Amino acid sequence: MLPVVAPLNSDPFNTKDPMARVCFVTGRKPAKGSIINRKGQSKKSGGIGTHVTSITPRKFRPNLQRIRVKMPGGGTKRVWVSVKAIKAGLVEKA
Repeated sequence: MLPVVAPLNSDPFNTKDPMARVCFVTGRKPAKGSIINRKGQSKKSGGIGTHVTSITPRKFRPNLQRIRVKMPGGGTKRVWVSVKAIKAGLVEKA
């Protein structure tokens, strides 16, 4: 028997702030990052070192799936859940 969903946020039905692409259980959401392009031969392999030529902003998106989940009150709800939470058994599918 898997445990019933216990979200980290205090409002389990997310009525105050419905945000897209945020994990219902763990709260994982997209993070900012950069793609750093470099050119040149590294010092380790006999060169004068690499140099940054451009930095492009990007997003690291969590692997979220929209699934039906059993709620603590007995009902079901369709929510975004990260695959990490599903694999760890933090949710019970309806």
